[in-house]
Amino acid sequence: MASAETSRTRPPPPATEPARILIADDEPAARVGLRRALGKAYGVIEAADGREALRLIDAERPDLVILDLNMPVMTGFQVLEALQERDAAPRVIVLTAYGSERIAIEAMKKGACDYLAKPYEVDELRLVVARELQTHRLVEENERLRRAIETPDGFGELIGRSEPMRAVYDVIERVSDLDVTVLIQGESGTGKDVVARELHARSGRRDAPFVAVNCAALPDTLIESELFGHRKGAFTGATSDRKGKFETADTGTLFLDEIGDMSASVQAKLLRVLETKTVEPLGNPEPVAVDVRVISASHQDLVEATRTGDFREDLYYRLKVVDVTLPPLRARRDDVPLLAAAFLERFAAKHDRPRLELSPEALARLTDHAWPGNVRELRNVIEKAFVLATGDRIEPRDLPPEVADAPPAPRRGVEEVVGLPFQAAKKEVLRAFETEFIERKLRDHDGNISRTAGALGMARQSLQQKLKELGINVNRFREG
Repeated sequence: MASAETSRTRPPPPATEPARILIADDEPAARVGLRRALGKAYGVIEAADGREALRLIDAERPDLVILDLNMPVMTGFQVLEALQERDAAPRVIVLTAYGSERIAIEAMKKGACDYLAKPYEVDELRLVVARELQTHRLVEENERLRRAIETPDGFGELIGRSEPMRAVYDVIERVSDLDVTVLIQGESGTGKDVVARELHARSGRRDAPFVAVNCAALPDTLIESELFGHRKGAFTGATSDRKGKFETADTGTLFLDEIGDMSASVQAKLLRVLETKTVEPLGNPEPVAVDVRVISASHQDLVEATRTGDFREDLYYRLKVVDVTLPPLRARRDDVPLLAAAFLERFAAKHDRPRLELSPEALARLTDHAWPGNVRELRNVIEKAFVLATGDRIEPRDLPPEVADAPPAPRRGVEEVVGLPFQAAKKEVLRAFETEFIERKLRDHDGNISRTAGALGMARQSLQQKLKELGINVNRFREG
């Protein structure tokens, strides 16, 4: 059998889920046979005609389609032609009558990757399906590696190459094109809004509106009207109709920031919107259908909030079909130099001034700082230093006192990394131990590399490499 690859790709499903296969055939007996052959190994969904097949491809995002060419309403050829217009189409195996190889070849010219002639052997079917799914995974992995090579220091608008951030990138890559709700959690200033925009930019809704709402900034008296809209005369001051954020974001993405601050009554109405996909503007008894992907974020512990009754448990699970946890900046110190360099580039363009560099001493202060305000605090510190610096580079004296004069931030081990995946947490704790241990030895030997290496039982060159890896500035430990 021949096979052909398409250039259209899409993120693979999470590794914990079996691959999903759409069977599109107008004969019920044929669908039953295919389901029996494949249903134990894969997730199977069915379509009885071409039009239903296209609808399910858009809604369910299957990894593979088994497509009969002779169907009512819309033929298999018409389905293939429609898929050529889509940016992220699955691989397709077509089914043809025995002796119709010429027709199968025409189908492959229109984008099919392989074909099976009826009647087929079950083992042959399983072999072809497994091969195409393996090809699908390889194509997707190559695409992900290509993106990683193109952006070694970040992921779209996100900056960082530390292990915790790579884990975040992986989740975004896997779910951005799946039409599911996402809950982003993390401390204030970690960049939850940037993650939301990246999810939207990589989704099939990228050309539709991205609408953000800060739930904490709106009083309870306004948030309901802001989200769901109102009609003229609904309340005092409602002098005209106004669309809510859900209607404004129709076909796009609605980002609900600080959703933990939402009142109980609005929580109940939001849950109803997610369940019915309709909104009821104030003053209008008729529901309005909306097609919106909801991404939410909170710096609060929503699990604890559900336990205390401050946040609805059913809404919590509706919002977190997938969750993304952003690490605090202190848990990814390797990314501080990258972030600082990116901010300096940005502020040079903003203020129309030459780009400044950070002195090694200033960079050491930045790396040591605890950053309770996370990336937002770092950005503000860098901009202030950029504006006030008098030399051709930023020195410690240009940094605010709480950064320039503060002792190195304490590294508390597990307390700092408990929110990270196990391997990422283990790596960060080990890094913290190595940093503190080597810094103590440097302090004992006044920053002398050779003596410190001897005390550690390391070669001098190995210690220098480790100092570079950990971002330790030896000058801080030398007298004078």
